[in-house]
Amino acid sequence: MTDKEKLIWVYVISVIFIALNIYFIIQEFYWLSLLPVAIVILLLFFFSLDKVLYFIVFATPLAISMIDYNERITLSLPTEPLLFAVLILFVLKLLFERNYDLKVLKHPVTLAILFNLLWILITSFTSEIPLVSFKFLVARLWFVVPFYFVVIILFRKLNSIKLVSWMYVIPLCIVIIYSTYRLYLWAFDEQAAHWVMDPFYNDHTAYGAAISLFIPVFFGFVIDKQYNRTQKLFAGILFLILVGGLYFSYSRAAWVSVIVALGVGLLLYYKIKFRWVFLLLTALFIVFIYFQNEILWKLEKNKQDSSANFVEHVESISNISSDASNLERINRWQSAFRMFHQRPFWGWGPGTYQFVYAPFQQSKDKTIISTNAGDKGTAHSEYIGPLAESGVIGMLSVIAIVITISITAIRLYKTAKNPEIKLLSMIYFLGLVTYFVHGTLNNFLDTDKSSVPFWAFAASIVALDLYHNKISVEKPAVQIEE
Repeated sequence: MTDKEKLIWVYVISVIFIALNIYFIIQEFYWLSLLPVAIVILLLFFFSLDKVLYFIVFATPLAISMIDYNERITLSLPTEPLLFAVLILFVLKLLFERNYDLKVLKHPVTLAILFNLLWILITSFTSEIPLVSFKFLVARLWFVVPFYFVVIILFRKLNSIKLVSWMYVIPLCIVIIYSTYRLYLWAFDEQAAHWVMDPFYNDHTAYGAAISLFIPVFFGFVIDKQYNRTQKLFAGILFLILVGGLYFSYSRAAWVSVIVALGVGLLLYYKIKFRWVFLLLTALFIVFIYFQNEILWKLEKNKQDSSANFVEHVESISNISSDASNLERINRWQSAFRMFHQRPFWGWGPGTYQFVYAPFQQSKDKTIISTNAGDKGTAHSEYIGPLAESGVIGMLSVIAIVITISITAIRLYKTAKNPEIKLLSMIYFLGLVTYFVHGTLNNFLDTDKSSVPFWAFAASIVALDLYHNKISVEKPAVQIEE
């Protein structure tokens, strides 16, 4: 075809599309308008997958969850359909090309992740509700595969690691400004803080967890010597917005997680020996065991509920006598432990907790927000939940991921010769520490809001370890479609 003939065909197709679109709009059918967008996205999947990943990261904080009428299935749009498409494309390329980097597959973090996925698969077959468990497995795969196994290829270029953080935090800060303004309209009421981030985040705990992940990262960007003054200024502005968002999230778990991450950061920076930390933790544990009755009596006397007042809100963290949120967590944990005692090895099946925990509640544990039907969500723990759903091995597989990431990051920080690699290993590890701590009180890895940054941070540490630790000059960029 000559250039003139090609041009004619472009005009003909355009006119036909416009005419059809006008007709369907008149008939109140609007989906045809999205056809060009779908075609562009399809082309990007095959010719520039890195841009699809960047778009997913950018869209994640702004994504909106669609819930079915029974509130049993949720789908985050537009991110989860795109993640599923990346998963399918990756599997097809792996089957036909079989050229994935073996260094990644042999890394301890990868092995721990694969073991966790394998055990989820095995316990899906023994599940009380297999359909729910296999759906859970597929959902976990469409988070882990794109933002661990695929994004590691992108992270062979060092600047891509930073860029992913910027792509998430810029829209997150838009959500923070939106949420804070709505909270201001409600006179910064603590109860309003639970829902002002709707429809972007389902509650203030998930919102606080996402913010916590990036506070160490953007503090690191502010002091990053590779950035110029303008870049540091923008990083500083976003850091302050993140801190403000964390404060007004009124998420106590998020506050605690950032404080713990700060403590871990100080231990690493001042090179405190692990044995001293271990001795301190052992001493604290012995003191708790010896004085447990006195400590529990003191905690039970705490009647301070959640409050908009900062000091009172902090005091409410240890309230296990009247704070409904704290008591409901204990109710969920107790139910999970009872489920574990009944099925200690196989568990009840991945993702099934919310469907089966009702009979395991006891009246003494129930709160004003408990329901007899047991239809109010999960076990509120990334560690206790798998214990009930996948047995003791399920919990150990999660702990294995935490331990291998921690060992890799700490070793990387101590051995890195390049100051940039040392800084990045520190800040991404501390970001993950906030979630490791947060995971004791909540579980959000079944949502895109937390899963995308969590697995991307894990991939960042592995990529730094495999591709950047022993070099001072950045390797050439590797196209992700390769």
